[in-house]
Amino acid sequence: MKIKYKITVLFALLVTVIMLLLSISVYYFTSLDRSEAFKRRLKGRANNNAQIYSLFGDSSRSVLTRIDSGSVNTLPRKSVLIFDYLGHITYEFNAKGETPPQVPPEVLERSRLEEEVYFKTGDREALAFHHTDTNSRIVIVVAAADDDGWVRLAQLRRILLLSLLIGIAIALIGGYVFSMQLVKPIAQIIHEVNDISSQNLSHRIEAGNGHDELHQLANTFNELLNRLQESFNIQRRFVSNASHELSTPLTSISSQLEVTLHKDRTIDEYRQVMQSIREDVQQMQQLTKSLLEIAKTGSHGTIELKDVRIDEVLFKVMGDVRKISPEYKVELHFGDFPEDEKEFLIFGNADLLYSSIKNFVENGCKYSPDHISWVDLSFLNGQIIIRVKNQGDAIAEEEIEHIFQPFYRTHSAATKSKGFGLGLALAKRIIGLHKGAIQVQSDLVTGTIFTIVLPSVKIFTR
Repeated sequence: MKIKYKITVLFALLVTVIMLLLSISVYYFTSLDRSEAFKRRLKGRANNNAQIYSLFGDSSRSVLTRIDSGSVNTLPRKSVLIFDYLGHITYEFNAKGETPPQVPPEVLERSRLEEEVYFKTGDREALAFHHTDTNSRIVIVVAAADDDGWVRLAQLRRILLLSLLIGIAIALIGGYVFSMQLVKPIAQIIHEVNDISSQNLSHRIEAGNGHDELHQLANTFNELLNRLQESFNIQRRFVSNASHELSTPLTSISSQLEVTLHKDRTIDEYRQVMQSIREDVQQMQQLTKSLLEIAKTGSHGTIELKDVRIDEVLFKVMGDVRKISPEYKVELHFGDFPEDEKEFLIFGNADLLYSSIKNFVENGCKYSPDHISWVDLSFLNGQIIIRVKNQGDAIAEEEIEHIFQPFYRTHSAATKSKGFGLGLALAKRIIGLHKGAIQVQSDLVTGTIFTIVLPSVKIFTR
């Protein structure tokens, strides 16, 4: 069932319950009021008869008969009985066609104790009223039918039932209109979302000027689309760049083989061609390895995590970078050592951390004129801070936000050395996998500083 129909049904059901409770309340209290009003009429009649009987005594029968006969219209189907203190009937009046009411003895006894007792006799309502004075002690029983009251209640019942049916119809119509207005923005969002595809991610949902939940929903969709569009753009650039980087050595290999096979060559010429092809194959192998490492960091389930001492990783990085080239130098500096050994530890993968930090240090040596990288290790509030600094060419501010994208290389880096532009992308992904962050600062005075912040094991054991 569509939500607009659910809203309509729920709204109509709520209104129906409210109207039904209201109708029942009105009918119930009106019924009580009718009963109380009729009791007052019976008591008034009984009290009048008691006063006349007390005033005239036994000679009051003719007077009472004339009075009761004249007031039949005010109390339909009236019957009046007067009992003396011994329970004998001293006066009786019955409207035409009516039989005397049946008055149980216990009713007479109760009336003498409680003064007045209301009861039903057949389909009529009756009152037993005890009257005492200096001359007599009598019980007057007045029975009658409240035809007008019951007719009014029946009319009220029909009016309430009709009002309830009309109210339900109005509630259904109003609920449907209300639900249509409520669902209209959602339907618009659904329509706009259906128009969005991987080829049309630039389209955004109109959020409007409100600040309700639908406005928040539209903004949430738009934020999701922004992330999806960015992811698709990165993926397209990655696939395009990866295809280009892979096709270049393949094209070179194919071209060299075609030229070489065009005619017979000397052994030295064949050797030169094989060495050139070997370099191209090594380049492809390195590119493939980098791509596999990036893919590996995207799957947490395949990485073994354990406690890693960050100082041991830095010592290994320093030693291995120096082996790459005799010109490369690494200066390692430590801040104040924490007393708690847990602040040295990182919960992660030693090989991945080594690969990430080595990339920053090696790039510092590679692109710095003096081939020196300064590595500074410090500890602050359960965080491990690693700063890698070099005096290479400053990175332009507009390029800083792109250097961590796969296959992106700055202009100075592209002219100084070969590479694929995957190192920093892989390094950032590894740091992110370890719940860390990277900041970059670069200018002509201080050089380029990569600041890596990693949480220590101590943060997770507090």
